[in-house]
Amino acid sequence: MAVIKHPAQRVGVFIDTQNLYHSAKHLYKARVNFGKILEEAVGGRILVRAIAYVISTDGGEEKNFFEALTKIGIETKVKDLQIFGDGVKKADWDVGLAVDAIKMSPKLDTVVIVSGDGDFVPLVQYLDIHGVQVEAISFGKSSSSKLKEAVHAFTDLCDDPKKFTIASR
Repeated sequence: MAVIKHPAQRVGVFIDTQNLYHSAKHLYKARVNFGKILEEAVGGRILVRAIAYVISTDGGEEKNFFEALTKIGIETKVKDLQIFGDGVKKADWDVGLAVDAIKMSPKLDTVVIVSGDGDFVPLVQYLDIHGVQVEAISFGKSSSSKLKEAVHAFTDLCDDPKKFTIASR
Protein backbone atom coordinates (compact mmCIF):
# COMPACT_ATOMS: atom_id res chain seq x y z
CA MET A 1 0.00 0.00 0.00
CA ALA A 2 1.22 3.50 -0.77
CA VAL A 3 1.69 5.60 2.33
CA ILE A 4 1.63 9.36 2.44
CA LYS A 5 3.47 11.23 5.18
CA HIS A 6 3.24 15.01 5.37
CA PRO A 7 4.10 17.50 8.12
CA ALA A 8 0.47 18.39 8.90
CA GLN A 9 -0.54 14.82 9.76
CA ARG A 10 -1.61 14.26 13.37
CA VAL A 11 0.03 11.11 14.71
CA GLY A 12 -0.68 8.87 17.68
CA VAL A 13 1.97 6.35 18.70
CA PHE A 14 0.94 3.26 20.66
CA ILE A 15 3.84 1.19 22.01
CA ASP A 16 3.52 -2.47 22.99
CA THR A 17 6.55 -2.25 25.28
CA GLN A 18 6.74 -5.95 26.19
CA ASN A 19 6.66 -7.01 22.53
CA LEU A 20 9.59 -4.75 21.64
CA TYR A 21 11.54 -5.54 24.80
CA HIS A 22 11.43 -9.29 24.23
CA SER A 23 12.22 -8.99 20.51
CA ALA A 24 15.30 -6.80 21.11
CA LYS A 25 16.50 -9.05 23.92
CA HIS A 26 16.00 -12.25 21.92
CA LEU A 27 17.29 -11.02 18.54
CA TYR A 28 20.13 -8.69 19.60
CA LYS A 29 20.68 -9.23 23.34
CA ALA A 30 20.03 -5.50 23.60
CA ARG A 31 17.58 -2.98 25.00
CA VAL A 32 15.25 -0.82 22.94
CA ASN A 33 16.09 2.81 22.15
CA PHE A 34 12.56 4.17 22.56
CA GLY A 35 13.68 7.73 21.81
CA LYS A 36 14.86 6.75 18.32
CA ILE A 37 11.73 4.69 17.74
CA LEU A 38 9.49 7.62 18.71
CA GLU A 39 11.43 9.89 16.36
CA GLU A 40 11.02 7.35 13.53
CA ALA A 41 7.31 6.89 14.26
CA VAL A 42 6.54 10.61 14.21
CA GLY A 43 8.69 11.23 11.14
CA GLY A 44 8.47 15.03 11.24
CA ARG A 45 4.70 15.04 11.64
CA ILE A 46 2.59 16.42 14.51
CA LEU A 47 2.72 14.15 17.56
CA VAL A 48 -0.63 14.26 19.32
CA ARG A 49 0.15 11.55 21.86
CA ALA A 50 2.61 8.72 22.47
CA ILE A 51 1.69 6.01 24.94
CA ALA A 52 3.79 3.07 26.14
CA TYR A 53 1.88 0.19 27.69
CA VAL A 54 4.09 -1.16 30.47
CA ILE A 55 4.04 -3.82 33.16
CA SER A 56 4.90 -3.24 36.81
CA THR A 57 6.40 -5.96 39.00
CA ASP A 58 6.41 -6.28 42.79
CA GLY A 59 10.09 -5.26 42.95
CA GLY A 60 9.44 -1.96 41.22
CA GLU A 61 12.83 -2.00 39.46
CA GLU A 62 11.20 -0.63 36.30
CA LYS A 63 10.46 2.77 37.91
CA ASN A 64 13.57 4.42 36.35
CA PHE A 65 12.60 3.04 32.94
CA PHE A 66 9.09 4.52 33.25
CA GLU A 67 10.58 7.90 34.21
CA ALA A 68 12.96 7.78 31.23
CA LEU A 69 10.01 7.20 28.88
CA THR A 70 8.18 10.18 30.37
CA LYS A 71 11.25 12.40 29.93
CA ILE A 72 11.33 11.71 26.18
CA GLY A 73 7.63 12.52 25.82
CA ILE A 74 6.07 9.08 26.09
CA GLU A 75 3.16 8.69 28.49
CA THR A 76 3.06 5.37 30.35
CA LYS A 77 0.04 3.27 31.16
CA VAL A 78 0.93 0.77 33.85
CA LYS A 79 -0.61 -2.60 34.60
CA ASP A 80 0.53 -4.96 37.36
CA LEU A 81 2.00 -8.30 36.37
CA GLN A 82 -0.56 -11.02 37.04
CA ILE A 83 0.73 -14.23 38.60
CA PHE A 84 -1.74 -17.10 38.73
CA GLY A 85 -1.90 -19.91 41.29
CA ASP A 86 -0.08 -22.32 38.98
CA GLY A 87 2.81 -19.85 38.58
CA VAL A 88 1.80 -18.70 35.09
CA LYS A 89 2.51 -15.00 34.53
CA LYS A 90 0.40 -12.76 32.31
CA ALA A 91 1.28 -9.27 31.15
CA ASP A 92 -0.96 -8.30 28.28
CA TRP A 93 -1.99 -4.82 27.16
CA ASP A 94 -3.38 -5.63 23.67
CA VAL A 95 -6.99 -4.72 24.45
CA GLY A 96 -6.02 -1.51 26.28
CA LEU A 97 -3.82 -0.39 23.40
CA ALA A 98 -6.54 -1.18 20.84
CA VAL A 99 -9.27 0.62 22.79
CA ASP A 100 -7.08 3.73 23.21
CA ALA A 101 -6.21 3.78 19.50
CA ILE A 102 -9.91 3.54 18.60
CA LYS A 103 -10.93 6.22 21.12
CA MET A 104 -8.25 8.64 19.90
CA SER A 105 -8.59 7.88 16.18
CA PRO A 106 -11.10 10.70 15.44
CA LYS A 107 -8.35 13.18 16.41
CA LEU A 108 -5.62 11.42 14.40
CA ASP A 109 -4.68 11.07 10.75
CA THR A 110 -2.19 8.29 11.44
CA VAL A 111 -1.93 5.62 14.11
CA VAL A 112 1.49 4.05 14.58
CA ILE A 113 1.43 0.69 16.33
CA VAL A 114 4.86 -0.12 17.72
CA SER A 115 4.52 -3.88 17.86
CA GLY A 116 4.82 -6.93 15.66
CA ASP A 117 1.85 -8.69 17.27
CA GLY A 118 -0.60 -10.15 14.77
CA ASP A 119 -3.41 -9.69 17.30
CA PHE A 120 -3.53 -6.05 16.12
CA VAL A 121 -4.71 -6.93 12.59
CA PRO A 122 -8.43 -6.40 13.45
CA LEU A 123 -7.51 -2.99 14.92
CA VAL A 124 -5.67 -2.09 11.71
CA GLN A 125 -8.69 -3.15 9.64
CA TYR A 126 -11.08 -1.13 11.81
CA LEU A 127 -8.95 2.03 11.66
CA ASP A 128 -8.46 1.64 7.90
CA ILE A 129 -12.23 1.41 7.31
CA HIS A 130 -12.59 4.64 9.31
CA GLY A 131 -10.06 6.51 7.18
CA VAL A 132 -7.08 6.39 9.50
CA GLN A 133 -3.67 5.59 8.04
CA VAL A 134 -2.06 2.79 10.05
CA GLU A 135 1.65 2.13 10.28
CA ALA A 136 3.58 -0.43 12.30
CA ILE A 137 7.14 -0.39 13.58
CA SER A 138 8.78 -3.50 14.92
CA PHE A 139 11.57 -6.02 14.52
CA GLY A 140 10.55 -7.72 11.28
CA LYS A 141 12.15 -11.07 12.17
CA SER A 142 9.72 -11.45 15.07
CA SER A 143 6.69 -9.72 13.52
CA SER A 144 3.50 -11.22 12.19
CA SER A 145 3.41 -11.36 8.40
CA LYS A 146 -0.34 -10.69 8.59
CA LEU A 147 0.29 -7.45 10.50
CA LYS A 148 2.95 -6.37 7.99
CA GLU A 149 0.49 -6.99 5.13
CA ALA A 150 -2.42 -5.21 6.86
CA VAL A 151 -0.73 -1.86 7.62
CA HIS A 152 -0.19 0.97 5.16
CA ALA A 153 3.54 1.04 6.02
CA PHE A 154 5.83 -1.22 8.02
CA THR A 155 9.17 -0.04 9.40
CA ASP A 156 11.49 -2.96 10.09
CA LEU A 157 13.81 -2.17 13.00
CA CYS A 158 16.01 -5.09 11.88
CA ASP A 159 17.10 -2.95 8.91
CA ASP A 160 19.18 -0.82 11.29
CA PRO A 161 19.31 -2.51 14.71
CA LYS A 162 22.21 -0.36 15.96
CA LYS A 163 20.04 2.75 15.53
CA PHE A 164 17.08 1.32 17.46
CA THR A 165 18.79 -0.69 20.20
CA ILE A 166 21.17 -0.03 23.08
CA ALA A 167 23.78 -2.65 23.98
CA SER A 168 22.94 -4.36 27.26
CA ARG A 169 25.31 -3.76 30.14
